[in-house]
Amino acid sequence: MKTVSVIIPARNAAGSIQECLRAVLAQENLAHELEVILVDDGSTDNTAELAESLGVRMMRQANVGPAAARNAGARLARGEIVVFTDADCVPAADWLSHLIQPFSAPDVVGAKGAYRTRQNALVARFVQQEYESKYARLAKQRYIDFIDTYSAAYRREVFLENGGFDAAFPVPSVEDQEFSFRLARKGYHMVFVPQATVYHQHDQTWREYARRKFGIGYWKAFMLRWLPEKFLSDSHTPASMRWQIGILGLTIALGVSALLWPLGGWIALGGLVLFYLTGLPLLSQIYHRDRGLLWAAPVLLILRALALGTGLLAGFLHPARRRARTHEALTLGERVIKRLIDLAGGFVGLVLSAPVLIIAAIAIKLDSCGAAFFVQERAGEFGKPFRVIKLRTMVLGADERVNEVLEKNVLKGPVYKSQTTRA
Repeated sequence: MKTVSVIIPARNAAGSIQECLRAVLAQENLAHELEVILVDDGSTDNTAELAESLGVRMMRQANVGPAAARNAGARLARGEIVVFTDADCVPAADWLSHLIQPFSAPDVVGAKGAYRTRQNALVARFVQQEYESKYARLAKQRYIDFIDTYSAAYRREVFLENGGFDAAFPVPSVEDQEFSFRLARKGYHMVFVPQATVYHQHDQTWREYARRKFGIGYWKAFMLRWLPEKFLSDSHTPASMRWQIGILGLTIALGVSALLWPLGGWIALGGLVLFYLTGLPLLSQIYHRDRGLLWAAPVLLILRALALGTGLLAGFLHPARRRARTHEALTLGERVIKRLIDLAGGFVGLVLSAPVLIIAAIAIKLDSCGAAFFVQERAGEFGKPFRVIKLRTMVLGADERVNEVLEKNVLKGPVYKSQTTRA
């Protein structure tokens, strides 16, 4: 029987850890052997003792953050699939059976579940509606690039081969996003499993909500230094959220300018209208699902954009002290310089080689039927897929006839090398 390992990092979680562990240990309809590992990340309360009383595997370490704690648990795990949840989550009884089901497909390396809450507090209900809008977006996509560790599963081999979570993140933040972004960049397939639910205590007060969103923005800026493309889009975050941050910032600036420029006030008012127009999908969802929340939602939309925006700004202006990352990657500035060099060099090379390319393309067309150029997806930096366009130097359809010559392959793997006989 195959093993699935559930890994839970915890620090000073005495108030929630037993309920979490009991729910994990009580999983139903699980056709795998279950291993539960709690990694105590330098707790100063009795978290470890409470976990030990339930008979789970224990690992203790000095406080280095949840990213490093999860990595340590994955290295210790025996399971082919490693599953993560948080110490303040209570998984549903069928959580695991749903979460690991997609791994029956050999190309799937990761899966993400969903948050639910039983809270009635106003802010907590708004947070849940936020998640529901994002889940609706995820459900439309065959593969995703965004997995949160409150309900996450990976093939252990792939997880370890790719370095796990980046321990440069010392606090719970966006280290889980960064890892799934990194895998998606390499072309790995991950899926959303909405039935794999865990119950969570969301933010209950306006201050808690604002503080959490500020922290997400701050550490997002840290991550964007080597994953700048995620500033524009990902499978989880609606584009409207990004627009709202920019629109609100511009609206505030124009509102201040109204002290000296009266027209700025009217433009700021138009900006506020535009801000709420971008929020209509979420407001409409709230109207249909939780109408009692509708009066507070417009204020919470402003608070969300303001907290995320100021967090991003603080992260870019006063970044966290850089720690060694667990993987190599260019910074944002290095990527900009490299891209400019690539474009300039590529343009010059294309102009200089254009006459030769045209003559070669004509020769290929005269020699054989089919296109003069060959287009194929290949692996680039860190395994990220890219499209290559080259002159066709092989017979038409050669890429579809590989199996015809595989028996002549003298090397291990898909590399082909012809044999020659020396006289």
